[in-house]
Amino acid sequence: MTDIRTGSGPHTASGDRNARARAELSSSFTGTVLLPEDPAYHQARGIFNAMIDRRPAVIAQCETTQDVVKAIGFARDQGLQIAVRGGGHGVAGTALVQDGLVIDLRRMNQVSVDLDTYTARVGGGATMSDLDRGTQPYHLMTTGGRVSTTGVAGFTLGGGTGWLDRKFGLACDNLLSVELVTADGELVRASEHENPELFWALHGGGGNFGVATSLTFALHELPAVTAAMLIWPPERGREVTRAYRDFIDTAPDDIGGGILYHTGLAEEFMPERLVGALALGMLVTYTGPEEEAREVIQPLRDLAPEGEMIAELPYADLQCMLDDPPSYRNYWTAEHIASLPDEAVDRYCATAEDMLVPSPTQDALLPMGGAVARAATDYPLPWRGSPWVVHPLAMWEDPTDDDAARRWVHRIRADMQPWSFGAVYLNFIGDEGEARVIAGFGADNYARLAAVKARYDPENVFHFNHNIKPG
Repeated sequence: MTDIRTGSGPHTASGDRNARARAELSSSFTGTVLLPEDPAYHQARGIFNAMIDRRPAVIAQCETTQDVVKAIGFARDQGLQIAVRGGGHGVAGTALVQDGLVIDLRRMNQVSVDLDTYTARVGGGATMSDLDRGTQPYHLMTTGGRVSTTGVAGFTLGGGTGWLDRKFGLACDNLLSVELVTADGELVRASEHENPELFWALHGGGGNFGVATSLTFALHELPAVTAAMLIWPPERGREVTRAYRDFIDTAPDDIGGGILYHTGLAEEFMPERLVGALALGMLVTYTGPEEEAREVIQPLRDLAPEGEMIAELPYADLQCMLDDPPSYRNYWTAEHIASLPDEAVDRYCATAEDMLVPSPTQDALLPMGGAVARAATDYPLPWRGSPWVVHPLAMWEDPTDDDAARRWVHRIRADMQPWSFGAVYLNFIGDEGEARVIAGFGADNYARLAAVKARYDPENVFHFNHNIKPG
């Protein structure tokens, strides 16, 4: 066995060692093995959050399930920690591990649509864009996230909330089966009837149980969706947010979207005085034609927005409207809210008004409810019962702003504590400690998940995540 962990020794010895390691892993490996001296290595290790700068010993760019099996076995023989990369979008940066091995699934991004069963089989490295563009020609879709660059597997295995989940449920509610390579290199299939306890755990338990190499989803017909972006100056935030809260209370499931404090961009519908300044945005989505949407959202238009864009468009186009720009420093959190009285609205708006501007930073207030809350499941997702979630996403360029950005994010969460629901969607947060992980699942669910973990990964090989310790 060749030891490739970084450490002492002359450069030539290190180079010989790495060459032997490459040969060992590359044997019967279909994809590409990248080591630190390779020209493509530095680009391959880049992920969404620019704050994360880790240098893995090996990046295994897998093309087949057997490549994944091979990479896991090699890493375990070498004693290397394993990180799994799908979209690389997670804010905690767990797609990258220092001096370990990255299983890079991005080449496994195929999407296959079955029109007889209204299902899609999706490779473990696909992004939401791959899935959305793959189903769009058939006017079919399943619940995606809120940006197109998110990895389908990590998004779904964490639960998966998106713009249209009030209508179609969470992504994992539409999950029919998963093919997974476990820590011992075994390929297992989980569905309602095959390994059902593992299938339950994959509805929120994330990447704790193995590497998902393919996922199969139920699809829904959706020829088009209507999106409305309404803009106000921030001084109208409290009035508009209260009106939006009251509107959502009686809105049909066809309505999705959220309140988004953000820096005004130079778009045709953006008031000139708000370009480069703090603006209050409201994205309203409607799973129907524009004519119907205009009628349903008229109470919001009666609030006299200073900017307005309403368009009927393909779902895949909606999904990339608000893509987060890459290469920024990121720090996020979330607080699910049990109720949203006027005082809570006032505190949310006050903290949003202190965000970093200009920057891509956003402070989102997102409605839940609808099909998300009504689902008759026992999946380990206790947060799905909350009616609202506050989700600040700090994004900035200058490292000297790191402390200010973190303070702003922490302040928002602290200010919303009096109305906290308690549970939290873990895909929305970084590393906030074990207590928050347990809160994300619920204590009883966590114990059940730990038992599943003990069966499929008793040595906690897959721990670079919101980790569940083996029971």
